[in-house]
Amino acid sequence: MKILRQSNLLLVLCTFLFAGFEVRALTYDYSASIECLATPLKPQYDGGIIVNPELNHSLEGWSSFGEAKMQHRESSEGNKFVVVHSRNQSHDSISQKINLESDKLYTFSAWIQVSNGSAPVTAIFKTSSGFIHAGAVVAEPKCWSLLKGGLTVNASGPAELYFESNDTSVEIWVDSISLQPFTEEEWKSHQDQSIAKIRMGNVRIQAVDAQGNPLKNATISIQQKASSFPFGCAINKNILTNNAYQNWFTSRFRVTTFEDEMKWYSNEPSPGREDYSAADAMLQFARSHGIAVRGHNVFWDDPHFQPGWVNSLTKRQLFSATFKRLNSIMHRYKGQVIGWDVVNENLHWNFFESKLGSKASALMYNWAVKADGANTLFMNEFNTIEESRDGASTPARYLQKLREIQTFPGNRNARMAIGLESHFVTPNVPYIRSSIDILAATRLPIWITELDVQRGPNQAWYLEQVLREVHAHPQIQGIVIWAAWNPQGCYRMCLTDNNFRNLATGNVVDKLLYEWGLKASTSSGATDSNGSFKANLSYGDYELEISHPSATNSSLVFKFNVSSTTASLQPLRLQLSA
Repeated sequence: MKILRQSNLLLVLCTFLFAGFEVRALTYDYSASIECLATPLKPQYDGGIIVNPELNHSLEGWSSFGEAKMQHRESSEGNKFVVVHSRNQSHDSISQKINLESDKLYTFSAWIQVSNGSAPVTAIFKTSSGFIHAGAVVAEPKCWSLLKGGLTVNASGPAELYFESNDTSVEIWVDSISLQPFTEEEWKSHQDQSIAKIRMGNVRIQAVDAQGNPLKNATISIQQKASSFPFGCAINKNILTNNAYQNWFTSRFRVTTFEDEMKWYSNEPSPGREDYSAADAMLQFARSHGIAVRGHNVFWDDPHFQPGWVNSLTKRQLFSATFKRLNSIMHRYKGQVIGWDVVNENLHWNFFESKLGSKASALMYNWAVKADGANTLFMNEFNTIEESRDGASTPARYLQKLREIQTFPGNRNARMAIGLESHFVTPNVPYIRSSIDILAATRLPIWITELDVQRGPNQAWYLEQVLREVHAHPQIQGIVIWAAWNPQGCYRMCLTDNNFRNLATGNVVDKLLYEWGLKASTSSGATDSNGSFKANLSYGDYELEISHPSATNSSLVFKFNVSSTTASLQPLRLQLSA
């Protein structure tokens, strides 16, 4: 306990982690397994609305789908499951008919095994309006893998769940199936509870006199100085010469990514002629305003976004050029960025793999470890949480590539992190949550790195949906919006017009910044009859000012921090002069 005495007025300040609040809603299960297990776990939510989820009642509730044949089996350990065999079409599997409601959000899971090799297996819901991909997993033989996903439907009505694999040579084994509906109110309660638990802290301030008596009507003012949660937006070099852009940006954000200015084609337009002038100036601008910068990107695996001169290089020349490029930018900005997107989008593209071999990405991360090993190295990809139909970048595919990088010789101690670009068209919110659940099982940092929503009448609404979902997820450690301003128009989404007046999307951002306590704000009031004042504050740094008529000094100022590690600050007693 720290005590400073000056007489007459004592201030006692304590912070407490949010203890939670009672909500009459089924708790969401954020758990996921990325291990291949000898025996599947029990179905989440006891199967939800699925009939016979553990196959304990033979094949009750289940039918063959397509021309497949199905068989009920039991392992030597007593585990019962269904096997689908004699498959000739990708959709040949088992199915169950259910009824889906348009005002519900559904989380889905199942445990999958295949008879041989390894094969992607997708859970699909056939509805009156089309086929909905709920999630996918790369299944293995002799052990069970968790498929976790989610969905919503546009219209209520009958639907049919089935499983699909393009590899018709494999048997598909299924067990522990679950489909759990949630109301919109329940879903929002999950978000609110999560934010209260992982992003906020209750603060209690008590003012007492030198004899320990409570002081009523002491004036309290708490001003936020910095938020702990990194929430930001991309910028480009236009910000260097536009004061209005600067003022709008710096009043909102504390982290950024440069849109193009750190990319190879910007830094080395011709061989050996390096130009970091724009990136240097932008970094200085960010530093002068206390804004952190993500390093984006060292390499981009898309063949369309290489320096023009790179395409004509031999394998030996390209190897030398890439090694030089990585060391040039990473040494130049070492200690000045908070992380690196080392190889961008290497699930969808393979420029470097096609030129340097299948392990090119893993090798580049190895170089990065040697160049700036203390920094965080991201694998940055799109459609991992945005689009369930994109088989190239499902959470399962992402994890496969991540393991390939991590197991490359010399990469064991790499400080890897997961970068999810998040370029949305129509968000599938339950799929977003479940996909992050799967990735979160790695226990690696996860950032939303390039968030935007395609233009359209629902753009702002969709943006708010996505922001609320990702900010509430317990494992998301930072968010960057992809909306760098350009007078000719932004990439896909702008937050302001050319006069820096907020568009509807900008209003969404401002609303959430205030709601989540991420924008500098002030809480004020007076102590009650017990000399107490309470506030619920987002994690961050604060400055408190307190005054009382009985004190000779006009006020007392105290700085403090609210975080997940300060379950309770030691009481602080400060005494003003009589």
